[in-house]
Amino acid sequence: MVAVALLGAITHQTLAAWGSADARPGSFFGRFRSIPSASFANAVVVLYAVSTLLGGIIYLYFRVDVRPELERAGHWHVLGFFDLKEHFAAIGLALLPAYWVCWRRPLANEPAQTRTALTSILAFIVWWGFLSGHVANNIMGFGS
Repeated sequence: MVAVALLGAITHQTLAAWGSADARPGSFFGRFRSIPSASFANAVVVLYAVSTLLGGIIYLYFRVDVRPELERAGHWHVLGFFDLKEHFAAIGLALLPAYWVCWRRPLANEPAQTRTALTSILAFIVWWGFLSGHVANNIMGFGS
């Protein structure tokens, strides 16, 4: 549930950040921009931190029980997905303070490129983690 809430919040904020400030109110991006994007920042930070913490707990099981079996079976592509997922998650954790500062009090005259870039990077990381975990599980036959 935490991961799904994080996906929703970061996706909504990313689409709102990409949208033009003068988007028509009824348009696709206009509807996303009708909710202040800054209101998602605290939720994204908390959800990302909780998701990473829970992922770290699950990672212990993966590292001790699952990874050796994948290595023996030669599933290097699956291990590569998980390795990238780990690295991206760590990079995202390191970006959270800068992300939070940029969204804490966005000023009207401040350029939005930094906020948009940081939000897009975090969205990529969150979606990569979500999709790579599901793809790897389906490849291994764990998905249903």
